[in-house]
Amino acid sequence: MIRLSGMPFQQSTMSPSGSIESTILRRMKNDTAVYSYSFIGELSFELELRKNIIISARAMNESSVRFAVFANSRCNPQYWKLTSTGGFQLKHGVKSSDAIKDIYINSSQYAFECATAMVIVFYHALLNMIGDSLFNRLFQTIYLYSWHADPDLGIKPLYTSRFLPGDIVYFKNPDFNPQTPQWRGENAVVLEDNTYFGHGLGIKTAERMIHALNQKRIPGADQSAYLTNVVVRPSFKHLATLSVVRPVYSVYKYQPIVQHNQNSVSFDQYVAYL
Repeated sequence: MIRLSGMPFQQSTMSPSGSIESTILRRMKNDTAVYSYSFIGELSFELELRKNIIISARAMNESSVRFAVFANSRCNPQYWKLTSTGGFQLKHGVKSSDAIKDIYINSSQYAFECATAMVIVFYHALLNMIGDSLFNRLFQTIYLYSWHADPDLGIKPLYTSRFLPGDIVYFKNPDFNPQTPQWRGENAVVLEDNTYFGHGLGIKTAERMIHALNQKRIPGADQSAYLTNVVVRPSFKHLATLSVVRPVYSVYKYQPIVQHNQNSVSFDQYVAYL
């Protein structure tokens, strides 16, 4: 259910029929959860950003980026400094918009694990929506490592079994092989056609994603991988406000970083490390 200014929202012509936005809107309307917005612009912003998240996820799947554990991470040294823990630190004097775009343009120079991939998808989707100028003002000191993200993205875990296209979910593999701990699970973007994009496994249905993870279990394991109820979303309303207000930030923002060295963790597990 969608509520706009406290009233049920029933408009059906907001997005073209058959578009990604119309698919998301229909699922919101048919959901038992309540999605509340103060004004139509907030709803429009969320629909467009969710669409862009899906587009960025599919673009990453079609690129030449590779999956890699932190120890084997790679990046383009023209834009990023590779840290000793496998993170990517934006170089001084480099525009954040150029650096994020380069991951997709020169994708063969990059390798990273799946949580990092999800944050990159968020940044790329937002960049394509708000443009270089505002993106560069908002995100001046990007550091890519696991789920670490600028606080203005506002990403946080939500526990629900009701997913929307553009959400990120987590497939957990409780009996993963300790020799390949990167397969402890898979972070994945929910796409509009009931499939999921997970960096390292590609685009698959939930059943095929679980099947792939089950091949990575410890010998003799009897507990299947499964789709958890952990959902990650950016703060759509906060970002919608920033897109209108267009604030000017100083370079410094408080951004705690935990170098946990655990590949492919869920967002709630990352939060537990903080």
